Amino acid sequence: MILMNDFKREEESLIAAQVAAAERVLRSGWYVLGNEVKEFENEWSAWVGASHSVGVGNGMDALEIGIRALGIGPGDEVITTPMTAFATVLSILRSGAPPVLADIDPNTGILDPDSADSCITAKTKAVMVVHLYGQSAPLDRFAALAKAKKIALIEDCAQAHGAKWNGKPCGTWGEFAGWSFYPTKNLGAIGDGGALSTETKDLADKSRQLRNYGQSVRYYHPEIGMNSRLDEIQAAFLRERLKHLTRWTDQRRVIADKLATGISNSHVSVLHLPTDTERHVHHLFVVTSPVRDSLQVHLKNDGIDSLCHYPVPVHHQECCKEIRTAPGGLPNAEHHAKICLSIPCHPALTEAEVQHVIDSVNRFKA
Repeated sequence: MILMNDFKREEESLIAAQVAAAERVLRSGWYVLGNEVKEFENEWSAWVGASHSVGVGNGMDALEIGIRALGIGPGDEVITTPMTAFATVLSILRSGAPPVLADIDPNTGILDPDSADSCITAKTKAVMVVHLYGQSAPLDRFAALAKAKKIALIEDCAQAHGAKWNGKPCGTWGEFAGWSFYPTKNLGAIGDGGALSTETKDLADKSRQLRNYGQSVRYYHPEIGMNSRLDEIQAAFLRERLKHLTRWTDQRRVIADKLATGISNSHVSVLHLPTDTERHVHHLFVVTSPVRDSLQVHLKNDGIDSLCHYPVPVHHQECCKEIRTAPGGLPNAEHHAKICLSIPCHPALTEAEVQHVIDSVNRFKA
C-alpha cells in the first residue's frame, strides 16, 4: 500500500540524530521550557522569517493563545473558513469569541476575501485565514481588507511551512501565525507540538505568559492561562528535523509537478496550482471528482491510500450548526466537501510509486 505518510521510511541518519537528541535531553536533566525549546524557537523564527516564536503544545493552542493575547474574547467575532481542520474553529470557540464562517474560492478551497468581507460587522475583530493544503492564501488582499476594516489578520499556517506570497513568507503577514507540528505536517514532531510566531514582542511575551498558567514570574498569575508548553524532547526532535525541511519541500514540489502534469482523466481534476511555485508547499495534493467515493475505492484496490480533507464542512458539524455564516451561504464549501480527495505526495515516495498513482488515476472509469 502506498500510504499518505510513511514514517517508517525516514532516513537512518535522521533516526540516529533524533535518538541522540533524545539522549541530549535526558542527560540535561531539564525537561520543560529549557534550552531545547529556546533554541528551537530561535531556529524556527529564523527559518520562517519572523521576529519571535513561542513553542506550545499543539497548533490549536497556538491559535487560541494568540487570539487571547490580542484581547479577543466573548462578544467579539472572528471570521474564518468552514473548509479546514476542526482545530481552526475550535481555537476561536475556546477563546470565547464566536466564529463566523465565510465561503471559499472553488478553485483552491481557500477562504474567499470577498465572502469574508461580506461577513464583517461592528463585532468583527479578526479574520483568520487558513493556508489550506499548503498553498498560500491571497495575503495581499487579506492584509488590505484587515487594514481597511481595522481588524486583525491571523494566519493558520498549520499546513503551510515555508509557503510564500509574492516572496514574503506565510506567517509574517498578520498579527500572528499558528503552526502545527503534528506528525503528518511538513515539519512534524514525534507527537504533538506547535508554535506561535509574530513580529510583535508584546504579543510574544503575552503568549509565553498564557502558555504557562498565566505566570509573569513563578507563582504570580496576572492572567488566567493554560498549560500548553512544547516539550523539551519534541523541541529537540524538531531541531533535527528542521535541518531537512527545505529538502523535503523541494521533493514535495517535484512530486506534485509530476502528478499535476501526469494526471489526465475526464472524471478527475487537479485542484488549481499556482504558477508561482513558492506559494505552495504541497502538504496535501488534492484532486476533485464528481464520483469521488468511487475514485477512492478504485485507488484502494490499486494499493493507494487516500483521504478526504475535509468531508464535513464546519457548519455541518453537530456542535456548530448555530454558527453564523456568510449572507450568501457556503455553497462552494459544501460542494468542495463532496468532491475533494487527497492522494499521496510525501517526500519518501519513489518515482515508480508516483507513476503508479498517476497510472491508477488515469485508468479510473466512473
